[in-house]
Amino acid sequence: MTKDLTTGKIMPILVKFTIPLVLGNLFQLTYNAVDSIIVGHFVGKEALAAVGICNPVTTLMILFLNGLCMGASILMGMQFGAKDYDTLHRQISTTMISGVIFSIILSLLCIIFAVPILTLLQVDKSILNMTTQYLRIIFIGLVFTFLYNFFSSTLRALGDSNSPLYFLIASAVLNIFGDLFFVVVLKAGSNGCAVSTVISEALCCLLCIIYIQKKVPILRLGKKWLVFDMNLLKRTIAYGWASAMQQATVQLGKIGIQAIVNTMGVSVAAAFAVVNRIDDFAYTPEQNIAHAMTALMAQNKGAGKNDRLREGFRCGLTLEIIYGIAIFLICFIFARPLMLMFVKDEEVIRHGVTYLHLISIMYLLPALTNGIQGYFRGIGDLKITLISSFVNMGVRVLAALPLVFIFGLGIEALPFSYLAGWVGMLIAEVPLLVKTYKLY
Repeated sequence: MTKDLTTGKIMPILVKFTIPLVLGNLFQLTYNAVDSIIVGHFVGKEALAAVGICNPVTTLMILFLNGLCMGASILMGMQFGAKDYDTLHRQISTTMISGVIFSIILSLLCIIFAVPILTLLQVDKSILNMTTQYLRIIFIGLVFTFLYNFFSSTLRALGDSNSPLYFLIASAVLNIFGDLFFVVVLKAGSNGCAVSTVISEALCCLLCIIYIQKKVPILRLGKKWLVFDMNLLKRTIAYGWASAMQQATVQLGKIGIQAIVNTMGVSVAAAFAVVNRIDDFAYTPEQNIAHAMTALMAQNKGAGKNDRLREGFRCGLTLEIIYGIAIFLICFIFARPLMLMFVKDEEVIRHGVTYLHLISIMYLLPALTNGIQGYFRGIGDLKITLISSFVNMGVRVLAALPLVFIFGLGIEALPFSYLAGWVGMLIAEVPLLVKTYKLY
């Protein structure tokens, strides 16, 4: 079902739109976390480290594709808000065709160069073969990941954030049972988790296609799915490139941090794998609020309703701050129980608790930066989101290097490097926010 976001009270709209996004991503994170939980309990910390090491690499590729989808969805939202359905249909088909081709090429390249990529990340030789196998299996499913993100981004641009949630719930359930079957029953180790993930993503795509054909008339394009508009592709690339590079920049920074972590030994790498899963749960709702702001503002920009742009930003930032305070309390108080969900090794738990106690105090800063980025994406100014993300990740990695290799802080160096990155990001964003906010 599509929804017009250009009318009605903004705060209730944002809340209703955000909740399915949060729940959907939590389910997605749940089946990612299940991989780590099952591997940590039934295989061992070496396999847990292998899964954790692969996560930033696979996420980099996924977020790059998702960035392209996000850029296209901003255009779709503007076209839908302006009631320009002919252009909207060509935009949808062009994005899908180009995205499928690109994701297949990217998948092949990643499979071929898996070993050099992991070698560059300083992966311990004792787990290099295991990590390579896991990574290659995950990359086989990259095209399914693109298709799901494409369908979800398109539906959200049309005001529907509920349907993608249902697909993810089904995918999460399938993945959990798949993990238990392949790892616990078949004893397939970390490779079993990878196979289960690919199968669940493929089935999720199938559910999306069936739903669209039955329930979303505006997306029943028929032969129009084969329409390819080069002019629209160029415009999509102009938007999508900045969004994709912004997503890729964030993940490249995480990969840089992962490379630093890998020099600290398997126990720290395993702890970092776990806290990244927890951190994803904590951080993702802040991103979802920003994505809801983007969808709302894109439609209203297309409709020329600038007053709703400003009100949407204020309401979204309020939600971000409330959530940032709540997640700080949860992660700080329950740091040890959260670690125990994933692993029993006391050394790994100790490293993870140290990290969580420090990072939780800082969660209010990314709440602010996500809200500001949601605003800039909504008005179509993606270059600012790219610049600020580049500043964030650049400062983060540059701060981590001396903290780890000169001052020898260990895993506790990472939250402090993240703090430096978020402060740098705000310094880059706030003056531009003040300047552009006045224009609307």
